[in-house]
Amino acid sequence: MGALDGTRVLLVIGGGIAAYKALDLIRRLRERGASVRCVLTKGAQEFVTPLAAAALSGQRAHTDLFDRADEADIGHIRLARDADAVVVAPATANTLARMAGGHAPDLASTVLLATTLPILIAPAMNVRMWLHPATQRNLALLTGDGVAVVGPNVGRMAEAETGPGRMAEPDEIADAVEALLARGAPLASRPDRGTLLAGRHLLVTSGPTHEPIDPVRYLANRSSGKQGHAIAAAAAAAGARVTLISGPVTLADPPGVTVMRIETAREMLAAVEAALPADIAVFAAAVADWRPATFGDEKIKKGPEGPPPLALTENPDILATIAHRQQGRPPLVVGFAAETTDVIAHARAKIARKGCDLIVANDVSAATGVMGGDRNAVHLIGRDGSLESWPTLAKDEVARRLVARLAELAPSP
Repeated sequence: MGALDGTRVLLVIGGGIAAYKALDLIRRLRERGASVRCVLTKGAQEFVTPLAAAALSGQRAHTDLFDRADEADIGHIRLARDADAVVVAPATANTLARMAGGHAPDLASTVLLATTLPILIAPAMNVRMWLHPATQRNLALLTGDGVAVVGPNVGRMAEAETGPGRMAEPDEIADAVEALLARGAPLASRPDRGTLLAGRHLLVTSGPTHEPIDPVRYLANRSSGKQGHAIAAAAAAAGARVTLISGPVTLADPPGVTVMRIETAREMLAAVEAALPADIAVFAAAVADWRPATFGDEKIKKGPEGPPPLALTENPDILATIAHRQQGRPPLVVGFAAETTDVIAHARAKIARKGCDLIVANDVSAATGVMGGDRNAVHLIGRDGSLESWPTLAKDEVARRLVARLAELAPSP
């Protein structure tokens, strides 16, 4: 049985080069048990055909707002209601602008305006378009309305530029659909949404980084990303606009959160700088301190001389880099300190060295079994030397308490 058995998904395919991935997304959703009905914008039809979408989904693909057969029974309203969730992939800059502004000049935008179903968008566009203030304003409006976001990822674009803007992979989008439906109604319609962080942009890093040695090996650590993802989810539930920059994890994206995926420490730093400005930055990721000094284009083979030497070089210090910015520094910068000995002493030294405002320290020694687990015992250490120790709690509860504390400490928006 699939995780989406019996689920009905309406897939709106936007007009971007990433539209070809939407065809694979249809297949991935159906493999998980969902039925898929497609709406293609005029732009989408420049990249993929309604016939291809219909063949893969097993249902007619819709394209025209004024289709006589469909509109005989008000087809756009039926499409807007006859599903369990709406997925927009790729969600182009134009699509986001239409959704945020409530414009409805075609079938896709009319359906999106008429629906009350949970909506998941998978943005895909040129990096400069993604970073443009207008796009970010539109995104903030949509997430504030409860629209869930998956991606975009960081990577190379069709225009030979590199940065955030690549559409999330089909399996990632399918995972996000599962997470969205597991949570039920859109965030904006929930009575427990909260307003603690309303009007604020919160940036969170999460998970490990992978530093490649050769095409098949890498340096990494045991971080699961559970704590960082929980913080992002709690902040979204408290009304914040949240950007989550995640290393390689197996977790579903928190609904209502913009997720940027990276692999290496250098990619994470670039994504963090691209996501600024932010009111609060929480650096929960376990970033690798070092990376191999050289990368082998081919798999390093065993030889009679024994193991080859592995020279390391230092990765950028993301927390210190952001905390010491002269311009664009978030008003509240929070670091994490995962230690195995002298936890509080090491954390106090770290806050002085890094220049952040608050450190969340925890013991990840073998005796505690915390790293990668579901529970955490943390100490909050302020720049003024204050110390607050919490008992062992579920990571979701740690996240909720931390978000409440950040709401107290952060300047008013």
